[in-house]
Amino acid sequence: MTTPANPALDDRITGSLVGAAVGDALGGPVEGWSPEQITERHGGPVQGFVGPWHGEEWRTARPAAPYRKGDGRVTDDTLMTHALIRVYTAVRDHLDAYAVAGHLVPELMAEPRWIPDLDRADLPLHRLFLAEKWLVARLHHGHHDPREAGVGNIVNCGAAMYMAPVGLVNAAHPEAAYAEALDLTGAHQSSYGREAAGVFAAAVAAACAPGATPASVVGTALALAKDGTRAAIAAVADAAAGHTDTEAARPALRAAVAPFDSVGPDYRAPAPDARRPSRTRSVEEVPIALGMLLVGGGDFRRTVLGAVNYGRDCDSTASMAGALVGALGGADAVPREWAKTVAEASRTDLHAPARELAAVAREIFRRDRERRRAHEAAFLALTAGGR
Repeated sequence: MTTPANPALDDRITGSLVGAAVGDALGGPVEGWSPEQITERHGGPVQGFVGPWHGEEWRTARPAAPYRKGDGRVTDDTLMTHALIRVYTAVRDHLDAYAVAGHLVPELMAEPRWIPDLDRADLPLHRLFLAEKWLVARLHHGHHDPREAGVGNIVNCGAAMYMAPVGLVNAAHPEAAYAEALDLTGAHQSSYGREAAGVFAAAVAAACAPGATPASVVGTALALAKDGTRAAIAAVADAAAGHTDTEAARPALRAAVAPFDSVGPDYRAPAPDARRPSRTRSVEEVPIALGMLLVGGGDFRRTVLGAVNYGRDCDSTASMAGALVGALGGADAVPREWAKTVAEASRTDLHAPARELAAVAREIFRRDRERRRAHEAAFLALTAGGR
């Protein structure tokens, strides 16, 4: 029986995708700033939706121009997430790097869509950061092998930020989510940027398991993560222990992840060796999202606002945190008034992608079951009468 503590699949998918969009919109207007700057600008920690950092000068003010982030508008994190869902809807099966080349890249280039923080309809490609434009340069123009196209790109959370659908398609099977995310993001990222994508997808899948908790989600991430990503998650999880106030925990979480973060203390002035491949480094966003999940105890407001007020790349961190809480608690975990604000401000139906992905996830599961049964029958035939 479905209970509030054990939401059904469709409810978890809705909660995760709507929660990710809400987190993205909450974090967008303060992205790139420090916690101290956020507090000074807003007279205290952000407690809900705020306007663009530079007000009406958003079109020209530096360094934020030309994006109108704020007042509930989603950013490229949500645009990429919804684009990946459209790829799943087209393919109706598990994805790999070739699906990125054959479907996602055309999605980014072919059809204008409403871009909330540009305040106009445009090709999604024109909104993306350079690390995501890399997909088009390498795959469409450079004709690279999709499995290796991510090599040479900026190592960041650009692939991880839209991996929630991979976790949801592989709901309650984190190992499969991890493997699928690593496969398809070979087209986009390498090194610890690709690892972050796999771990985040696995964490979302783990959050969908019946009876999942913040601790079990983090435990799954630790079991699958490798190298610096695992070390960073472990350090942040240790720092989160004993904390229940995200504001009080923030300095400890930042100190824990700092040795693994190549960007350095000034997010807008990265270190000279920032974002290069490494086995000892980690992106910051995935460990911090998991840390805020622990400190916030799975409560949406506490967890997501903790990620927002952390600053730095907080639209991506808060989007990941929102996806995890929504997968754990279902749609009711996400404040309805916040979801309504984001849908209206972004001119985006937040529920339609969830319905599409839920249908596809069930179809993929049926395909997986048929494949498993065919393999079982073949293996039994091969071993029948054997020693």
